[in-house]
Parts: sequence; structure tokens; C-alpha cells
Amino acid sequence: MPLEPRESDLPRIAGALKFYKIASIITGVMLLALCAEMLMKYAFGLELELGGAYGFLAFVPSGSAQAINLSTGILIAHGWFYVLYLFSNFRLWSLMRWSFPRLLLLALGGVIPFLSFFLEVRVAREVRAYLASRAERTASVSSAAPISNPVEASH
Repeated sequence: MPLEPRESDLPRIAGALKFYKIASIITGVMLLALCAEMLMKYAFGLELELGGAYGFLAFVPSGSAQAINLSTGILIAHGWFYVLYLFSNFRLWSLMRWSFPRLLLLALGGVIPFLSFFLEVRVAREVRAYLASRAERTASVSSAAPISNPVEASH
């Protein structure tokens, strides 16, 4: 039988899910930007430069950037957002008490292009469905509970 979230963790799951969704989208966008940048750099020998001699934003030959090298900035930004994404994965994973392979799958969302977008939708749907079923179960159990004090029942 798989583990279920603890009753005390239920209020925190919605916030963890929101954090995961935001981190997932940002990391996915940054990964796509990184892939595009790597394609331009290694296939065409170009890097993205900001505010250089070629204009405000331009592709320049690799190694000749005289201004701000956005290619390196994209690489660094994706790395930091991936760390944030891993933290959001761990937080949601630990609150939901999922298996370790599930954590590995979530972590792959930040290194396989487009996977974070698919996982974000699937995980959000699954967590919301779980929370709704858990709330329904709790409501049905509390409504079926017998009244312990007969004096209160007569009033």
C-alpha cells in the first residue's frame, strides 16, 4: 500500500504545488532558451550579445562578444532555476510521500526539454484530485460519526 500524506501536511500541499508549478514553468522556459542558445553556439558558431557593437541585442561570432554575453547568462540562470526547481520537487515529493523513482522523474523535468511542462500539468491534476478525494473522505467520515453525547442530540 502506498504511503499517503500526513494529516498535518495537508494544509501545506497546496502551497508546495503552487511553488512547484511556478518553478516548473520557469525552469522549462529557461531550458528551452538554453537549448536554443546551445544550438546557435555549436551549430552556427554564434553567441547572444547585449548592448555591443552589432546593436542592442545581436548574435555575434563565438568568442568575439564585446558587451554582455547573454549566452553565458542564460546558462547560469538556468542552473540556478534548476536548483530552485529541484527544491520544489523535493518539497512536493516529501509532502505527498511519493516513491523515490517519482522524485527522479520530477528532477528529469529540468534537463529534458518540454518534460517539465507535461509533468507540471500531470502532477497538478493528480495532486488536486488527491486533495479533493481526501477532503471528500474526511467529510464523509465526519458526517457519519455518531453523536457521543445524547443530551446534545436532543437539543
